[in-house]
Amino acid sequence: MAKPPADTLDGGWDRRLRRGMVAPDRSIDLHGHTLLTAHAALESALARAVADDIRMLLVVTGKPPRAGEARRGLIRASIGEWLSVSPHRGRIAAVRVAHPRHGGAGALYLILRRRREEERGG
Repeated sequence: MAKPPADTLDGGWDRRLRRGMVAPDRSIDLHGHTLLTAHAALESALARAVADDIRMLLVVTGKPPRAGEARRGLIRASIGEWLSVSPHRGRIAAVRVAHPRHGGAGALYLILRRRREEERGG
């Protein structure tokens, strides 16, 4: 199994996320996708986010499965593995459950590291 993305947020970020004080730069909704198309859509959105050097991507997955529901939440359950094998995993600083105004338990924030100056050409 691949290693999950490192979690490198400081306490200030976590406080602002918990309070809903940070708005996502972009979002993607994976409702209605199959596992295969959801994975492809997530990877495409992540590639665009990295290319555009955005800081936070909101991923709407739907709520996690409830006890006894085998078919619900398969996309949500797969996100961690997909991110761990993504070619962009090194740019993911952290993954957090979204604030209720952005979907709560049915969505995740992907907080991305900024490109370093030398990567920007500066």
